[in-house]
Amino acid sequence: MYQHIIDTPIGWFRIVGNETHIVNSGWINEEDALVGGPGAHIQWKASAEAQVREYFKGERKSFSLPLFIEGTDFQSAVWKTLQEIPFGTTRSYGALAIDLGDSKKARAVGSAIGDNPFLLLVPCHRIIGSDGLLTGYAGGLQRKEWLLKHEGAFDSEQLALF
Repeated sequence: MYQHIIDTPIGWFRIVGNETHIVNSGWINEEDALVGGPGAHIQWKASAEAQVREYFKGERKSFSLPLFIEGTDFQSAVWKTLQEIPFGTTRSYGALAIDLGDSKKARAVGSAIGDNPFLLLVPCHRIIGSDGLLTGYAGGLQRKEWLLKHEGAFDSEQLALF
């Protein structure tokens, strides 16, 4: 496995994968960013860095990277549906459950979102509570707030962190 670390406006972002596919991505602390190094010949490295940088410059609204998605059928369906949520919009857990065909599966949707191995690349930050409040995010609620503001989903007065 290889890693590639990108310095972003909201912290260090690590992408992990084999020679051909990304298997994980997420936020890390500065100490972890200084450990190890990326492989020299990773097929996805240049494209991943370019796409992440374009996103933070406001030039990219979705990612097109070779993700190796490994999960249950339900998790995979949730993660695929997350990728279909347009830039700058949010959905609730319940709305996502309805999209997947069962309004009673909002908690299961939340669990699958919590297991999302591709932070940012599969935009689980676009999921909020049914009351419009920000809910958990493995990258931290401050990052979630920043990402949603960056995408124009909320302005400062609309956001409430709980």
